[in-house]
Parts: sequence; structure tokens; C-alpha cells
Amino acid sequence: MTVLSTKEFVEKYGLMAKKALGQNFLLDSNITDKIIRLSMQAQGLISLENERFIEVGPGPGGLTQAVLRQHPAKLTAIEMDERCLAILEEIKAFYPALEICAGDALKFDWQQKICDEGKQHIISNLPYNISVVLLTGWLKNIKNFKSLTLMFQKEVADRILAQAGTKEYGRLSVMAQLQCEVVRLFDLAPTCFVPAPKIWSSVLLFKPYKECVPEDVLLKVEMLTGLAFGQRRKMIRQSLKSVNGILEHLAALGIEPTLRAEDLTPLAYLNIAKRLI
Repeated sequence: MTVLSTKEFVEKYGLMAKKALGQNFLLDSNITDKIIRLSMQAQGLISLENERFIEVGPGPGGLTQAVLRQHPAKLTAIEMDERCLAILEEIKAFYPALEICAGDALKFDWQQKICDEGKQHIISNLPYNISVVLLTGWLKNIKNFKSLTLMFQKEVADRILAQAGTKEYGRLSVMAQLQCEVVRLFDLAPTCFVPAPKIWSSVLLFKPYKECVPEDVLLKVEMLTGLAFGQRRKMIRQSLKSVNGILEHLAALGIEPTLRAEDLTPLAYLNIAKRLI
């Protein structure tokens, strides 16, 4: 007896994706296997036998099974959709390394998980409606993670990878690029999903830098970029005027106050933030 395919599970349980949960199911095992294979290659991992993973929103378990086929030490699946829990239980019967956590990823105690088990990899076909919120939280605590392999709407992925001086560049670009080397593994057409969304998707790998930005400094970066990109058409001397001593800080760093938000590199935002600590 073998474990059912994702498509077979969906048919068995009559599972329909819920728009309210940001669900779009990935049923093709060739694609889910490709995600794992390319992520491993980009990290230089030959085996996952000693690696621990956390997956957010596994749904009917396509990506879950792709990870488990590589025999990780453990995979914790966080799922709030009760309809999918029975599927995960069936998968667990074949793969004891699977731990099922019924609940909301936004309320999950990530810190306790790391304290109990050590650094983890995160992997997810992220629910689109909470993808940015989750990523921002992980970036603030990136020291807790070995890697993030995440799927986003392509336009969000483009923003994350955007360089200074481009219209896509923004606060998410700055925070992600300060904490990680970000690699686009590949893009997926809408037809890869059930139901098919109206947009393309992208799989990104986040490889944390050895020296990450401390959370207190990153919070200052988040504040600065929120102000600057919230008024991105204005010069930074205007958009950042509420920051105490901002003109002196800019002068000390050799940053022209007539620049606009998209003109400042991630390093420039970091240097300003450090002066505010």
C-alpha cells in the first residue's frame, strides 16, 4: 500500500480551495519535487536527513510529501484548515517524521520551536493573503532559520528582489536584502495551480547571511523605510523629517537629503538606522 498522490487526496476528500484562506493547490509532484531539488542545490545540500523543516499551510500535502520523500529529520506542518488535517494524518501514517500542528501560523510560537529544536528550514507555498506579514516576521528573527524556501505572487517576488532606483524597490526589498541572499529558483504559470489564479507565482530561496542585522536595528530600518516609501515621491529630508536629527545623520553619512526613497540602497538605510540606536 502506498500513500495517495495530492490529486488523489483532493478527489477523495472533495477538497475545494478556499479563497478566504488564500489557497491555490499545487497538485503536480514534478513541480513540488523541483522546488525541493533546486532549493537543495542552491544551498549545497546533498541530503536532508539531519535537517528540520517547518511548512506553513500545507493544504492537501503536495509540498509536504516532496519534502518527506527526502527523509528529513522532522517536518512540522502548520495547518488551520480542518479539512486538510485528515489528509495530513494519512500522510503521517507513511512518514513518521511528519508532525501536524493544527493552528494559525500567525499565532505560532516560532521562538519556542527554535528553543526546543534548534534552527529550522521554512518551506511554504504561502497563503497569498498573509505572505508579506509572515516574511517580515521571519526576517526580523532570521538568525533562527537555516533557509526560507517560499512561493509568492510574482509581483511580490519582484518587489523583494528589486534593486534601488527601480519602481518595484521598496521596504520589503530593503529588509530582505539586508538579511539574506535572495535567489529566484523559478516562476510558475497560473495553470500549475488548482484553481488557477490570475497571476504568475515565483519560488524564492532566502539564504541568511552569517552576520545578520540585529532585530532592534532592523526595527529602525522598518520604521525608516515605512516613512520614506510611504511618501516615496518626496525628498527624504521631507519624508524623514519626523526622525530626530535626520539632517545631521544624513550629512554625517554623506547622503544627499534631496534624494528620494528609491535612491537609497539597503546599506544606506542600515547605516542611518544604526545611528538611531
